[in-house]
Amino acid sequence: MIRSMTAFARAEKTEGELGVSAEIRAVNSRYLDVNLRLPHNYLALEEKVKNLISAKLARGRVEIKVKVTDPSEAACAFEVDETKAASYHQALIRLREQFGIAAPVALEDLARVQGVIRPAEIEIDTDAHWPVIESCINMALDELNAMREKEGAFLARDFETRLKGIEDAIVEIDAASDGLPEHYQERLKERITALTRGLVEIDPGRIAQEAAFLADRSDISEEIVRSRSHIQQFRTIMAKEDSVGRKLNFLLQEFNREFNTMGSKTGNSDISHIIVALKSELEKIREQVQNVE
Repeated sequence: MIRSMTAFARAEKTEGELGVSAEIRAVNSRYLDVNLRLPHNYLALEEKVKNLISAKLARGRVEIKVKVTDPSEAACAFEVDETKAASYHQALIRLREQFGIAAPVALEDLARVQGVIRPAEIEIDTDAHWPVIESCINMALDELNAMREKEGAFLARDFETRLKGIEDAIVEIDAASDGLPEHYQERLKERITALTRGLVEIDPGRIAQEAAFLADRSDISEEIVRSRSHIQQFRTIMAKEDSVGRKLNFLLQEFNREFNTMGSKTGNSDISHIIVALKSELEKIREQVQNVE
C-alpha cells in the first residue's frame, strides 16, 4: 500500500483530571527520524513514546509534541525559597531606613521576586499516567496514517496513469524495432550510393549481411522484456502492505538503465524520441516516489 510521508495529526485524551494532547507533523526523510518534545516531568517516557512511533511509521522525519495537564492538588504545589525571601526583605528594610520611607514592606513586594515562590519539584507517577498518554499518541498516529494513506492513494493513481503511458510507449518501441534489419539495409544502400555516386555495383547479399550485423548489435528485445517486467514489479510492490518507497526508488533506477541502453543501442530516431519522453516520465515518477514511505 502506498503511503505518503507528509501528514499532520492532533489528538486529545482526558481521563479524570489528567488531560493529554499529542501533535504530530511528518515530512520526507530517508530514514525514520523522530524529534520528540515531552514535558520535563515525563522525560522518562521518551523511549516508550519512540517505540509507539516506530511500530506504526517506517520512514519520515516525525516531530511530535506531547502536553500533559494535571490540575490536581498534588500537581499544583508550590514552595518558597525562604533564604532568598529573607535576604530580599532585609534589603528592602535597609532601603526604607536609608531613604526615610515610612511605608512597611508588603508581602506583594516579596512575592513578585523571581524565584521566591516557585513550583515544587513533584515526583510524578509516570507509569500511572502512561495508559492515557499512550492512548492519546496512538489516536494521533492512527489519524496521521489515515492522512498518509489518503495522500498515498492519490500518488498510486498518478503512478498507474504514468505506468500505463510507459507501457503504451514500450509497445511503440517494440513495433519500431521490428524493422531494424530493413532500416539498416536501406541506410547502407543510401550511404554507399552517396559515397560511390552510383559507380560501384552494390552486392545485395553483402548489404543484407552487414545490415543483419548492425541490427543484431542494436537488438533491444531483452531491454523491452525487462522493462515490461519492471512495470509489473512496480505494481506488485505498490500493492504490498509494508514500506515500499526504497524498493520503488531502486526499481526506477533499473528502469532508467534499460531505457539508457535502448537509447545507446538503437539508431532509430523514432525510438530515440520515445525514449526521451519516457525518461521524462520516469523523472516525474521518481520525484513523487521521494514522498512515499
